[in-house]
Amino acid sequence: MAIVALDQGTTSTRAIVFDDALRPAASAQREFRQIFPKPGWVEHDPEDLWATTVATVAEAMARAGVAARDVAGLGVTNQRETVVVWERATGRAVANAIVWQDRRTADVCAHMRGEGLEPEITRRTGLVLDPYFSATKLGWLLDHEGLRARAEAGELAFGTVDAFLIFRLTGGRVHATDATNACRTLLYAIESGGFDEDLCRTFDVPSGMLPEIRDSAGAFGETLPELFGGPIRILGVAGDQQAATVGQACFEPGMAKVTYGTGAFALLHTGERPVASSNKLLTTVALQLGGRRTFALEGAIFVAGAAVQWLRDGLKLIREAPETQGLAAASDPDQDVYLVPAFVGLGAPHWDPEARAALIGLTRGTGAPEIARATLESVGYQTADLIAAMRADWPEGEAGSVLRVDGGMTASDWTLQFLADVLDAPVDRPTVRETTALGAAYLAGLAAGVCPAPEEFAKDWRLDRRFEPAMDAETRRRKLAGWADAGA
Repeated sequence: MAIVALDQGTTSTRAIVFDDALRPAASAQREFRQIFPKPGWVEHDPEDLWATTVATVAEAMARAGVAARDVAGLGVTNQRETVVVWERATGRAVANAIVWQDRRTADVCAHMRGEGLEPEITRRTGLVLDPYFSATKLGWLLDHEGLRARAEAGELAFGTVDAFLIFRLTGGRVHATDATNACRTLLYAIESGGFDEDLCRTFDVPSGMLPEIRDSAGAFGETLPELFGGPIRILGVAGDQQAATVGQACFEPGMAKVTYGTGAFALLHTGERPVASSNKLLTTVALQLGGRRTFALEGAIFVAGAAVQWLRDGLKLIREAPETQGLAAASDPDQDVYLVPAFVGLGAPHWDPEARAALIGLTRGTGAPEIARATLESVGYQTADLIAAMRADWPEGEAGSVLRVDGGMTASDWTLQFLADVLDAPVDRPTVRETTALGAAYLAGLAAGVCPAPEEFAKDWRLDRRFEPAMDAETRRRKLAGWADAGA
């Protein structure tokens, strides 16, 4: 039996068909439009998300030569925190989706912070009060798109992207999400494991809009038969970063992974009890299976691969992303150039939505090689900040003693070697780099009974290459000090 993974991301939607041994058989991918109405605002048309979902799943299945009857289950993984509101009666979205990167509610968050609300919100949710998360975006839609009366009347539904797609895939029969997505909304109580009425009142969100919360591996209904030539059971759901954590087999406390995509996200598995952060990290659900939750500390970097896109599309310094590796290798090592890529503010551990990007240390001798190197190095420096915060928050563990990495930027050996150097720790790149889709497929296969228990799945994780630190301690100290000064 085959398993289909749907990976609905920030800039594209991809579907991968896996066989029952979780080997990729075929894939399809389609980009969709990014909408920037104002500086700092980022939107998607939900119909683009839906259309690319149906198209990529159908295309991947056709390329793999599998029919709906051959598919044991569909696993869904998605960009998190992005807000969609739609009509219950029709499934039609009533406004553009507000994307996780969007900063339009920074003033709302600042006002709530000024009223002293953040400590209690953080205690309840494990999150910080920031525009990144869903609740203030949802409130903005209700108030600025004239939707509040309809929402309070029960006509509208809210969800992160997974819930919207599940609703549409099942013809409106299922309005549900999983715990890894629910916990990113600022409406979910991390200790009790459900949406919280007090939080809904705090953010002025009608609780009747919210989806049901389910396990990450379990029944989420069946797709409409006409979509893919027959019904397919939806059996796995997880936010993209938690799905990647599953795909990297980080099931044990102390294991950590970083996914490098548009942004970068580090998750440290902390076990069965949530760990409160003193360093502005997030406490999040790592996974929920059989009603049992495990937890993680998370650090979010808003700009990683997006900085390379800026070199290509904004500065026109490169034609293709892989060119940065050769440029960085050819750069002048005596020039200490730093890029602070705060194009949409800074994420953890700084959480400064008003910060903006800076390029520091330029001389007359600075050229494309040095700027390319600074761009790649910025990813390593931001990761080092996160790992240092994780070690401080969880001193009894071995946070980041070995780091598993995935995502598009991990194709660059230069970047991963610098990462190992600046962390002074090994960095492991897996053989299967599509770990987000792999995690979603595994969850669906687990629920379908065709994949083994997590401890057995972990035994099949395969190393492609380990990058060992080679930088001397004094150089590391000097470069990290320069990074700290650049971001000050």
